[in-house]
Amino acid sequence: MADQRALDEVVEFTSGLIRIDTANRGGGDCRERPAAEYAAERLAGAGLEPTLLERTKGRTNVVARVEGTDPSADALLVHGHLDVVPAEAADWSVHPFSGEVRDGVVWGRGAVDMKNMDAMILAVVRSWAREGVRPRRDLVIAFTADEEASAEDGSGFLADRHPALFEGCTEGIGESGGFTFHDGAGREIYPIAAGERGTGWLKLTARGRAGHGSKVNRDNAVTRLAAAVARIGAHEWPLRLTPTVSAALTELAALYGIDSDLSDVDRLLEKLGPAARLVEATVRNSANPTMLDAGYKINVIPGEAVAYVDGRCLPGGEQEFRDTLDLLTGPDVDWEFEHREVALQAPLDSPTYARMRAAVAEFAPEGHVVPYCMSGGTDAKQFSRLGITGYGFAPLKLPEGLDYQALFHGVDERVPVEALHFGVRVLDRFLRDA
Repeated sequence: MADQRALDEVVEFTSGLIRIDTANRGGGDCRERPAAEYAAERLAGAGLEPTLLERTKGRTNVVARVEGTDPSADALLVHGHLDVVPAEAADWSVHPFSGEVRDGVVWGRGAVDMKNMDAMILAVVRSWAREGVRPRRDLVIAFTADEEASAEDGSGFLADRHPALFEGCTEGIGESGGFTFHDGAGREIYPIAAGERGTGWLKLTARGRAGHGSKVNRDNAVTRLAAAVARIGAHEWPLRLTPTVSAALTELAALYGIDSDLSDVDRLLEKLGPAARLVEATVRNSANPTMLDAGYKINVIPGEAVAYVDGRCLPGGEQEFRDTLDLLTGPDVDWEFEHREVALQAPLDSPTYARMRAAVAEFAPEGHVVPYCMSGGTDAKQFSRLGITGYGFAPLKLPEGLDYQALFHGVDERVPVEALHFGVRVLDRFLRDA
């Protein structure tokens, strides 16, 4: 069992990491090295030998291995990212990089995404060092750069250039799962991720005839682009159920005592009420227009207009996604992947998944653990290139009224101290025997 010092350290480390501004603004505008050095120093304090690696100066990753007691067992990757999305201080109740601890809550950017998990990992391995504990199998700990952008300087770089550091790893855990979801009717649900949709960030380009804004122009690039964007935004994607999502629907239906009729998923989602939020974003592919860029003067029709779309694909859904985008953009608009990563699916019948469920159940016996698929993506995508099966498991016990998912990239991101303590205890239990 994690000791009291571990419970104190997880709060200290979460706050300390938040105070290091690692805002990733994209295009290489980020510097994770101070946070990497912070983590490496604490790993070294646990008797480990962390390695710091960079593809680009200042974009630092940390990797260390904890030796297990069973040399025949496959290794487990435990990973978390060091970068965070930007935050506008004027919008927050506290400064987003203060790491302030107030009324039993740690405030700041990264409190849930995901410096809390980084801190939990550090607290657990340091607790083991004090107690002389070793896990059953080797653990490879990785703190990565650049997850909030392309991961090219982070997990992508590690997977492509330093695969030997992950030798023996067959499975991994990272964000996001094992958190409390309150359904509003007194139930606590703990979703553990066994899949995630693929990433398809798109660039759309329309070309036309430049000209004066006062003249008739049937070849207006802005008009062509706007029509394509409107079609994409209005498109109703067809239902596509993966094994993970089917299992989630079935288990949730059983929890609520309703018929798990997968032939009418939309009706089933209605019956699930608030719990449908755990599933509804992952029963279909999606494409959301997010950015527009055209022209330079109001009375000049530009010859080119550009838009960006955040597309997400379920496992097995990419061809449908491509064909649909060809249809929606039409002959006058070209599209290409600005960034693309694979969809993931992990088995629900693995011993590792069973141990995650058991660890949560031990410390939250009143809770109900269910599988789910993440609507977004994580570093597990890049690590999958090494044959590593990824799960989302960063456990937190959250009070009712605190919307965990809304805090991701949101204003006033924060995490209760008790949630961190729960996470340390659950991780400690899981990782010892994983």
